[in-house]
Amino acid sequence: MQTHEIKNRFIEHFRSRGHTVVPSASLILDDPTLLFVNAGMVQFKPYFLGDAPAPYPRATSVQKCVRTGDIDEVGKTTRHNTFFQMAGNFSFGDYFKEGAIEAAWDLVTKPQSEGGYGFDPARLWVTVYEHDPEAAELWKKIAGLPAERIQARDAKDNYWDMGVPGPGGPCSEIYYDRGPEYGREGGPVVDEDRYIEIWNLVFMQDIRGERSPKEGAPVVGELPTKNIDTGMGLERVACLLQGVDNVYETDLVRPVIAKAEELSGRRYGDNPEDDVRFRVIADHARSGVMLVGDGVTPSNETRGYVLRRLLRRIIRSSRLLGVREPVLGEFSKVVRDAMAPSYPELVTEFDRIESVMNKEEEAFLATLSAGSRIFDLAVKETKKAGKKQLSGDKAFQLHDTYGFPIDLTLEMAAEQGLSVDEEGFRNLMAEQRRRAKEDAKARKTGHGDLSTYRALLDEHGTTEFIGYTDLQSHSRVLGILVNGQPARTASAGTEVELVLDRTPFYAEGGGQIADTGRLVGPGVAVEVVDVQRAVPGLFVHRAKVVEGELGVDTTLEAAVDVNRRQAIARSHSATHLVHAAVRGAYGKRAAQAGSLNEPGRMRFDFTTPAAVSNDVLVEVEQEVNDYLQTDVEVQAYVTTMDRAMELGAIALFGEKYGDQVRVVDMGDYSRELCGGTHVPRIGQLGVVKLVSDSSVGSGVHRVEALVGMDAMRHISMEHMLVTQLAEQFKVPVSDLPERIENVVTRLRNAEKELKQLRVQQVLSSAGELADKGTDVNGVTLVAEQVADGVDGSALRALASEVRNRLGSRPAVVALFSPNDSKVNFVVGVNEAGQDKGLAAGKLVPSFAGELEGRGGGKPDMAQGGGSNPAGVKAAIAALRKELSEVVSG
Repeated sequence: MQTHEIKNRFIEHFRSRGHTVVPSASLILDDPTLLFVNAGMVQFKPYFLGDAPAPYPRATSVQKCVRTGDIDEVGKTTRHNTFFQMAGNFSFGDYFKEGAIEAAWDLVTKPQSEGGYGFDPARLWVTVYEHDPEAAELWKKIAGLPAERIQARDAKDNYWDMGVPGPGGPCSEIYYDRGPEYGREGGPVVDEDRYIEIWNLVFMQDIRGERSPKEGAPVVGELPTKNIDTGMGLERVACLLQGVDNVYETDLVRPVIAKAEELSGRRYGDNPEDDVRFRVIADHARSGVMLVGDGVTPSNETRGYVLRRLLRRIIRSSRLLGVREPVLGEFSKVVRDAMAPSYPELVTEFDRIESVMNKEEEAFLATLSAGSRIFDLAVKETKKAGKKQLSGDKAFQLHDTYGFPIDLTLEMAAEQGLSVDEEGFRNLMAEQRRRAKEDAKARKTGHGDLSTYRALLDEHGTTEFIGYTDLQSHSRVLGILVNGQPARTASAGTEVELVLDRTPFYAEGGGQIADTGRLVGPGVAVEVVDVQRAVPGLFVHRAKVVEGELGVDTTLEAAVDVNRRQAIARSHSATHLVHAAVRGAYGKRAAQAGSLNEPGRMRFDFTTPAAVSNDVLVEVEQEVNDYLQTDVEVQAYVTTMDRAMELGAIALFGEKYGDQVRVVDMGDYSRELCGGTHVPRIGQLGVVKLVSDSSVGSGVHRVEALVGMDAMRHISMEHMLVTQLAEQFKVPVSDLPERIENVVTRLRNAEKELKQLRVQQVLSSAGELADKGTDVNGVTLVAEQVADGVDGSALRALASEVRNRLGSRPAVVALFSPNDSKVNFVVGVNEAGQDKGLAAGKLVPSFAGELEGRGGGKPDMAQGGGSNPAGVKAAIAALRKELSEVVSG
């Protein structure tokens, strides 16, 4: 029975029993306790916890799940997986133990011809909580199970809770006996390899305290309503119904291994080390595709880092299987085809998924190429010194300079029989973070010790910010810092940091830069150049005394630069509108990933659930400018977080919010949580002009726009430029694109012709090179440096032509072409040479080190490059030596 059929039967079974079918939630939920959804009940947690009333009395779902705690173990065994599907049925104060047991037993044992799974009842066992005799009696009554196949277990095995104070209860598990060939008799308490758990039924009836009953603590009460939460692993059931030993051999996973076999030419089951790599690829490919499908993009933080690590393990495993071409796109297609019947969004979103995969692979291969050379050298030095551990500073260099994540260094070192000084590495990382924080602190808040700011906060309390409504105020100086140290006074020319009792100056935050302006009093004037929140609640004004002497307790007239503030406010309001338009174009997954609001200019980063189209960006710009014509009022108000969410306000991922939040509305078009400053009415923006767009990382796109008069000046300049071009090409403006396209086409054609001429010129030397062949133990070797600056494709064509001219005798051709500070090389082996056991790809490592380079390829042709052109002669000598040894051996 195929896995999709197993899923459909589960859903239909519970649908027919009055359960509401709930689609799988995204793998990413707004739950601070979870990196990814890791169980079927996660999306129902609010109902179990009593935070919200359940909208239905009973439900069923098949939830996609990812658990990443054992990534390093995946592949080493057939038990560990990161992605799996959990089928479940749930009751919220409706049926309880009897109903759950009856429904599960019916589905598991009902004949397949009647819509069940058809498991032999004689091979089914159950476990119950040792203090739950009711469940044991129900199994006897409903299933007719004999007492010897109902086994009691303690709380560690058969009690369940969420790991925090709240609901919990005993559970009961269904096991299938695979037979004596899989282990000892005696039921699950004796051997869980032979007796496989397929379903867990949790009877939520208790309230646990700070300590769990799993640890021997008593429950603290009973739930007012008793609930049911069950979980049946689709993959485990698929193993049994498909007659295979593990998930890697089931219908949804084995095709990925088959594709890896096809690409590598190796076979699963032939070699234990290769089998680990096949399993890593199969597991991680599924997880990677599903995570990208749900909007995760590779990065160096949290979820993105886990995804990046999964994808890079696929690439590494493929390389170790001998695959040199890109693989993530190929594996993604297989996962899509296998999983699409259950998750059709993988088809509609596949262009985006494949794009993310390809970009990450391209970036990682560049990292791998550069860092591997340094890693290989470090390993060589470590072994030469007789050591068994790679130093922490070398691991740090690989991370800091070449982008090698530490887990990759650990894996590669283990393959070489070495460990890594992880403690030394982490100490260096901590030191780097400390320096970065100090540098950032120095740039933003001078060099003052934070304790100085905290002392001011403790003494005077938080700064009152009045800048939403007032751009001027009478403010008293509470503290002065000069070079980070408290001072009572500061004279003209001194750079200071000031703390005021109240301020109209906006402190940098939420993507909006700080206000600037002046502080003026009797005989004293101060220029404010920046404002930061040194510690929460305390505004620190970086300034320069330009006139007189400033003292503590002085009362000054604080005035924000009004024109600058208004320009920044226009930019910030434009960011909200662009965000709304982007979400309208790409859906809710197009979430803000960063912004910068400056006078007249805005920058907006967003995660991309699809490839970003120029046409769509044009539509975004048009939609925003059309909406500006409505001139709706911008309203800002403070409310509770719950109320804001009910109103549909957008909360930015990664931001911290309290119980009270500030909401900024721009009609029904845009509603966001925001602490920034905005225009009173959107018509004041005038016009928004998108001036650039670019990718700033895997799955993250950036648009930049001008606002107001800055936008108008840009549009005027563009119009003038277009007019000048039209005059130069002597065509109307409307015909300009066609004329430019024609010119570009002619230039490209000319470049192609020049390239062909260069190739012909290079190929003309093929006969001369073939004549330079020398004999190495019965093999003709042509190893020569050719003209400078020959690119890889031309060099490959030349090597192929030389090889063809050498006839049927075994031959190796190696050509090298320096190019500034680099050198390209190609190695070719003819059929007779291959019959003699020679392979181009295997010859490359013998000389690539002399060029400080790397390369690879197939038996007939390999190529690569290096950064040491001066090493060509040594490389030729090393190749000649290797060839001599291989042939004589």
